[in-house]
Amino acid sequence: MYPKKELAQIVISACSQFNIDTVVISPGSRNAPLTVGFSNHPEIETLSVVDERCAAFFALGIAQQRQRPVAIVCTSGSALLNYYPAIAEAFYSNIPLVVISADRPKHLIDIGDGQTIRQENVFENHILFSANLIDEVVSSSAVENSKLICEALQIAVSQKGPVHINVPFDEPLYETVSTIDTVIANKVKQSFDEITSSFAPRNDDTDYDALSKIWNEAEKKMILVGVNYPDEELHQLMDFYADDTSVLILTETTSNLHQKKAIDSIDQLISSLDNTQFEALKPDVLITFGGMIVSKRVKQFLRKYSPKHHWNIDKKKAMNTFFCLSEFIQIEPLDFFSKFNGTIVKKESNYQQKWLQFRDDKREKHTAYLSKTTHSDFKVFEQIIESIPTNSQLQISNSSIIRYAQLFSIDKTNNIYCNRGTSGIDGSTSTAIGAAFAAKNQTVFITGDISFFYDSNALWNINIPKNFRIILINNSGGGIFKIIPGPGTTNAAKYFETPHSLTAAHLCKMYHFDYLKADSTETVAAQLNGFYETSEKPKILEIFTPSEENNLILKEYFKYIQ
Repeated sequence: MYPKKELAQIVISACSQFNIDTVVISPGSRNAPLTVGFSNHPEIETLSVVDERCAAFFALGIAQQRQRPVAIVCTSGSALLNYYPAIAEAFYSNIPLVVISADRPKHLIDIGDGQTIRQENVFENHILFSANLIDEVVSSSAVENSKLICEALQIAVSQKGPVHINVPFDEPLYETVSTIDTVIANKVKQSFDEITSSFAPRNDDTDYDALSKIWNEAEKKMILVGVNYPDEELHQLMDFYADDTSVLILTETTSNLHQKKAIDSIDQLISSLDNTQFEALKPDVLITFGGMIVSKRVKQFLRKYSPKHHWNIDKKKAMNTFFCLSEFIQIEPLDFFSKFNGTIVKKESNYQQKWLQFRDDKREKHTAYLSKTTHSDFKVFEQIIESIPTNSQLQISNSSIIRYAQLFSIDKTNNIYCNRGTSGIDGSTSTAIGAAFAAKNQTVFITGDISFFYDSNALWNINIPKNFRIILINNSGGGIFKIIPGPGTTNAAKYFETPHSLTAAHLCKMYHFDYLKADSTETVAAQLNGFYETSEKPKILEIFTPSEENNLILKEYFKYIQ
């Protein structure tokens, strides 16, 4: 059974042609032709999620893991606008998300018809391509629509980002036929061939000789890696630099790189440096690649103590994070280092060893402080990190949670993800569930209370695997606003911190999760013992921590490791 609507058949045929095999649908009437078509296609898996915001982040989590496009389908009106947070995240995190929205035909826009808004180009600031399809049934419309859809899908595939296909449907919406029209399918195939052949790969125009000359002469080189998808080949290429004494590698938690000779807890290293030490740490050459940088301290450092040369490697866009970008290398990091490594030589220097010794001293103090720390967010994080099974997928929410994660070394067998494109708390749980659905290994999601309750509709999802685990650190409010300077100096603290007395217990009962709780170092240890074992339901462990003490313990930690 397929929709009778020609426009719906074109969309479905094009998605099939581009091997889009997963579609997340939110219920509605105007999108009925798409819903019927996708759900009956033998090569496309369809998943139903009611809340459009959750659906979009759920799809984003699947695309994050599979590294290929996932489509989301909604009805007309405000349903579409609920996709926007996930679209922005996909835009900045380079995740291919195909947004397909049903719409009213043009003659029904702005005349007072129900569930109707101006949907064309609604995401123009955060979208790679908008395909506004033609609803008039004329001889050329099928060809034009096919080309628009195929161009959108090709861009999603090749540029790894979100695209929007807006599909106007007039009534009737529920008429069906037994097969997709072969004429329509052939037009889509022709458009597919034309579009894909026109997208030639970009030539690499990098001047490797000029770059290698600068690199080989420099005494102090730094490589800083942000959000990065796990890649064993890239990891091996980075080993070359780890063995160069003139190179210091700084890796964020989300970099998924684990060189032994690297700084993997950046804030530990630079939290207490003075001006002389910052000058000694300042590199002559800085190479950056990967997504957003979490550490505010390293951003402040490199903006104030600017390297002479900053090279950013990214296939899509230049990231002038430190306001000193001198070279934008528009190529995949793997391709760049595969060539660059053969043009450079290692240089003897005390730069790396000096700062690795400093790192080791900080690590010792870190361990010593935690050994005497009482129950708190910080102590709980140590217990959680030590408990994570090997070869797990670790999803981390934003705000204070990702910042705590930055202070710990995490087992190199675990892959780590966080929505750092926009760094928002909205959708963290939904993304983690999507990732858990797509991943073969166990997924553990660590989240704070505000992020969790904000996205609690994420649990309204029949696709959650039984081995999915949520660790909810509940400090009764936005703990980040106790940590950062500023909010505490005002008389509006309750509007920043959002104090509450909520618990996940009733949500677990409603959504059929096993519920565990802990409120001390001893009970946390007891509940983590067996938490990851096989079960008939997904689980949530809610850990209550002392709101008034958490920030004091963290501030004392940074004093202690100086």
